[in-house]
Amino acid sequence: MLEELTTFWESPVGIWEALIAIGFSLIAAIVAYLMYQLFYGSRHIGAGVHRTFLIGGPAITVLFLGIQTSIPLSLGLLGALSFVRFRTPVKDPAEIGFLLLLIASSIGAATSNFLITTILFAVVFVTLGIHWLTRNRVNLFGRGHLMISVDQSSFPTLEKKLTAFLRERLRGLNLENMSTLDDRVGLHYQYRRQSGFDWAAFTNELNQLASPAKVEVFID
Repeated sequence: MLEELTTFWESPVGIWEALIAIGFSLIAAIVAYLMYQLFYGSRHIGAGVHRTFLIGGPAITVLFLGIQTSIPLSLGLLGALSFVRFRTPVKDPAEIGFLLLLIASSIGAATSNFLITTILFAVVFVTLGIHWLTRNRVNLFGRGHLMISVDQSSFPTLEKKLTAFLRERLRGLNLENMSTLDDRVGLHYQYRRQSGFDWAAFTNELNQLASPAKVEVFID
């Protein structure tokens, strides 16, 4: 009985190795969470992926620690994940960057690449800091992005009014692409930036125009 219990608790990964990897992953997840809040959270336009960081970071690390010690487990996990489908549209592509940062730090912790992971965070922090300091001073080509999501059933009756409204309010408007997902139509526009533009009033007018249809707006 004692031998069976001893075998049950045995692991190819040492206890201190696991604690160091998970602890480093948790610290990296906290740093990624704070960076999200500092450089991005105040805009309140994303899906709030940062809420998964504190759990997701250590969980991904443990996942990769387990995969390293078992080839059959890794193959089975690959097959299981192939059935997973993420149908929720990404509201802001910037969130993908933070997710990749979290995954990279978790893999770095699981493979004991602590120095490389630390350098990655330093480079990302400096890059985001420079972007944050120059975002209002450097404006390449003066183009912005506008993404609108509308109920598919309401879109045919709303399309002409929406196009006229946008062309009246925004300069240099250009429809980049249109997609349909989960009974919603997504529209991606480019426009010429205008200083002092009242986006709050723009959003309110757009919601009134589309009522009773539900409209989601992302502005970059």
